[in-house]
Amino acid sequence: MSRFFHAGSDSETESESSDDGVVDVRPTGLTRAVLQFSDDEEETKRVVRSEKDKRFDELKGIIKVLKNHKKIKDMANVLTDFESLTRAFDKARKVVDREGLPRFYIRTLADLEDFVNECWEDKEWRKNISKGNSKGLSTVRQKIKKYNRDFEAQLTAYRENPDAGDEDAEDEEEVKAADEEPAKPVVKKEEKAPKAPKVVTGDDDDDSDWGTESSEEESSSEDEARGISHWTAEYFLKSTTEQEAQRREERKLEKKLRKEEKEGKKKEEEEDDDEEGWQKVNSGAPSQAITEKPKLFAKDQEITLDAVVKKLNEIIIMRGKKGTDRSMMIELLQELKTIAEGANLGKPLAVKICFNIMAAIYDYNPNIATCMKSEMWEKSSLPTIQELLDTLVENTDIQVSETISEENELLDKGGPYRIRGCILTMVERLDEEFTKMLQACDAHSTEFVERLKDEQAMCDIIVKLESYLEKHGTSEEMCRIYLRHIEHLYYKFDPSAFETATPEQPDKTSQAVMDRMCKFIYAKDNTDRLRTRAMLCHIYHHALHDRWYQARDLMVISNLQDNIQYSDVSTQILYNRTLVQLGLCGFRQGHIRDAHNALVDIQSSNRAKELLAQGLVPQRQHERSPEQEKIEKRRLLPYHKHINLELLECVYLVSAMLIEIPFMAAHELELRKRLISKNFHHVLKMSERQTLTGPPESMREHVVAASKSMKNGDWKKCRNYIINEKMNAKVWDLFYQADKVRDMISAKIQEESLRTYLFRYSAMYDSLSLESLATMFEISPRLVHATISKMIINEELMASLDEPTQIVVMHRTEPTRLQSLALQLSEKVGSLVDNNERIMEIKQGNFFFFNKNNVTGNRPDQRDNYQNQNQQGWGGRGRQQRNQNRDRGDRGDRGGDRERGGDRDYRGGDRDRDHRGGDRDNYRNRDQRERY
Repeated sequence: MSRFFHAGSDSETESESSDDGVVDVRPTGLTRAVLQFSDDEEETKRVVRSEKDKRFDELKGIIKVLKNHKKIKDMANVLTDFESLTRAFDKARKVVDREGLPRFYIRTLADLEDFVNECWEDKEWRKNISKGNSKGLSTVRQKIKKYNRDFEAQLTAYRENPDAGDEDAEDEEEVKAADEEPAKPVVKKEEKAPKAPKVVTGDDDDDSDWGTESSEEESSSEDEARGISHWTAEYFLKSTTEQEAQRREERKLEKKLRKEEKEGKKKEEEEDDDEEGWQKVNSGAPSQAITEKPKLFAKDQEITLDAVVKKLNEIIIMRGKKGTDRSMMIELLQELKTIAEGANLGKPLAVKICFNIMAAIYDYNPNIATCMKSEMWEKSSLPTIQELLDTLVENTDIQVSETISEENELLDKGGPYRIRGCILTMVERLDEEFTKMLQACDAHSTEFVERLKDEQAMCDIIVKLESYLEKHGTSEEMCRIYLRHIEHLYYKFDPSAFETATPEQPDKTSQAVMDRMCKFIYAKDNTDRLRTRAMLCHIYHHALHDRWYQARDLMVISNLQDNIQYSDVSTQILYNRTLVQLGLCGFRQGHIRDAHNALVDIQSSNRAKELLAQGLVPQRQHERSPEQEKIEKRRLLPYHKHINLELLECVYLVSAMLIEIPFMAAHELELRKRLISKNFHHVLKMSERQTLTGPPESMREHVVAASKSMKNGDWKKCRNYIINEKMNAKVWDLFYQADKVRDMISAKIQEESLRTYLFRYSAMYDSLSLESLATMFEISPRLVHATISKMIINEELMASLDEPTQIVVMHRTEPTRLQSLALQLSEKVGSLVDNNERIMEIKQGNFFFFNKNNVTGNRPDQRDNYQNQNQQGWGGRGRQQRNQNRDRGDRGDRGGDRERGGDRDYRGGDRDRDHRGGDRDNYRNRDQRERY
């Protein structure tokens, strides 16, 4: 309301009074004085806010918005509000340093940290939130943890006594609210007896406040109406401190009275409900009192075998029906089992109830993509299976089979008991649930470690079942349980396999156990799938323990590489893992080429992570559908079965370097360069495109730098790039016998650097001493002699060894750079002439006309055509004659060169011509025939 409202309403009041016939007497002089005094007050009295109030109000506004976002768990906006709050606090840093850290700010930080931790622990909620909220939650969790380190002492003090400064803060807020309210004129009233506060009952707290707010508004409007003629300068002045304190006390008293009234009313309602027999029901899911589980037996009912079986059938009938509470069904079955054991009704009935309990547990989660709850796993699944298996092993007279029908079950007679059920299926399903639980856990959390400890219990169950089925099972069931055992054993490393001493129990070693079970499956299995998986696991286990020749021979004999594409996806994943482990084993044993051949298929596709089922790689061409993504996630392996991808890539690149660099040096001057490893060449090209090359940091950069050094013949730099502290920590220390692997790599680098040096610089020498080469590369003369001998035998080096003097004599058969460039130029010119003649034939129209009588030397031409293979085109005769003359000239030159002892043309027909693909003209004629 304007301060000049009284002056502006004179005309209105006059008209109203005249209409009513009532004369309004007003002191006009007082009004003018009041107005004049008000103008002075406008000039002198202004509300000036301090910097402290401005900054703290800004913080409180952000905190209010933050609380609203916390209520709806909008984590993306919570992150934004937190960042705004920290920026506003930085602006208020000067005020905080001067006035002290406000308690409401510490309270906000503590509440926010507790809220974020609660949200993080709620895993069910985290699974269902959006991607933005999930990202905001993880980001704000990291930021609040880092930010609160600066206020650790204040937060600790606040958490110890959180209510210490709340009253002071409320008083400050009330004082501020009172200051912000417009001051009202002080009017003396007669003291009246205080009325009891009117309490409006309701469900919500807000409803109770409505009545008080309306009454306060009415009283304030009455005060304004009564004091409208008494507006003086006092109206625009702030209230005194005594009035503020009195107003605060009145508010506190009213709040306290309302609270007591509510509590008393709630107690009365609860007492009335108890007397009438009513119970309060919360909204949402039905309460436990309503869904109270039924009683199985009456108090006086006799517990007999027939009664328990009847009750068991009644519970089983509820299975699968709509509206059935699955958890209550499990509880009923467990209670029934306890009652049967208390009545001593025998082990067969307990076995039958255990089968139904496990079936109910497996039915509890109908979604195949999600895993079993950890509580149900620990308290229900594992104990029930262990008890069931122990009972079957101890009581040999209990026969369990899925072929037994329910009508033929025998539970009460003393003879052999017959029960319908399959313990093998139960254990297999339990193993699958265990795998799904490991897949659902975060690999870097303590939950994964705790869950992984249960694998020992799972293996014990499988071993017990093996001993049971060896006496009562068929060969098919034995193959199935053996494969389960193998899949839990094949990827585990056994250090005792490397010990030279004979073990105390040779039949109990992992190698002996794997051989026994795999050979049984090879002999007894009738399905290809079990045999294939057992063989792949066997090869994997051999390769893991450096038994290279056994693993390689088994892979070659099995011929799996030809038929693996017809297997299921999980078997193909196991094949990829086995192939990778075989390559790693070959590398550790020094078989570099075999290791490269085993790893090239996995690494060349750039999808090693996906092919090994260790994660999903985003696809560029098309996106996965949600269903396809769920299926692929279900195939992923648990983290403890993963193969280190960085180790795998390093082994592949080092193997490619040791093979590719000597090959590149031997065929440097060829026109058509053949690639052994495309991925390795791609890495080299990417490094060459860089304008500024710094010291290597990553694993790839180390391999590229080593490749360049090897290409130049500097083996020491190459070895230092491959074997250093950084590479040891990242890669080489992950091997079991790391020193042995490093020594092997160093020896291979020296040997391949020698071959590269001879390929690249042999044209510069007439002869080389073996001792000088041995000294240069720090290897034994015997190894130098063996390496050069292999190169001469394979026609890679045109030289001869002089045994008495230990000298390598070069034959000078390698073409010079000028000669190689001339050969390349002649090939390009020849191909250009052929193309021009072919174009001229097409333009002149002679391409499709033929002459039967056109022969050369009474012999038909060898050129084929798609219309008549025995006819010759008109335009091709000259080129064919020229090619034949060139062939005869080359053969004559080579014959003359052989008589003269060999020169350039002999070299062209020897190793280099073979590596370029043979006779150029013959290939050209073949290309022409293919085009026609």
